Amino acid sequence: MPQESPIKLSSIEIEKQYLHFSAAHFTIFSAEERERLHGHNFRLAVEITGEIDENGLCFDYAIYKRILKDLCHKYDEYTLIAENSPYLQISSDQDYYYVKHNHRTQPLLKTDTILLPVKNVTIEELSHYFLEELTSDQDALQRLKIHAFEVRVSSGPNQWGIARWRAQ
Repeated sequence: MPQESPIKLSSIEIEKQYLHFSAAHFTIFSAEERERLHGHNFRLAVEITGEIDENGLCFDYAIYKRILKDLCHKYDEYTLIAENSPYLQISSDQDYYYVKHNHRTQPLLKTDTILLPVKNVTIEELSHYFLEELTSDQDALQRLKIHAFEVRVSSGPNQWGIARWRAQ
């Protein structure tokens, strides 16, 4: 009986110059303390591990280049607010979000603001948020034979938040 070849895995790292977005945010430290509103040039990178097929390819990683580029475009030039923070109260009217922290309310134009379903807008939380976005289609991951995903988000040189996913 012929012996099956072991599955060959390889990792593809995608870290392109164009995978970045500029956004304003503030980090929340407690019910009383937070940073002032400021901006970063965030960078996004991934490492995807998949099976090498009979043609010597893992998968068409141009798929993920497009998805990553679209994600960066989606958040570029916005103010990002942590919608799930226990320390913020967020209300709105037709044009504005009103973000209250420690008895101070900051109005933000809705057209310039994205409420993210995270507890804090940090590179740690952003890496997990983007990981969930990239791994939500489990059927596609199985079809492409992807075994692992790593998402890295940077807010400056040599400062990365990293989130990882592995197939069960």
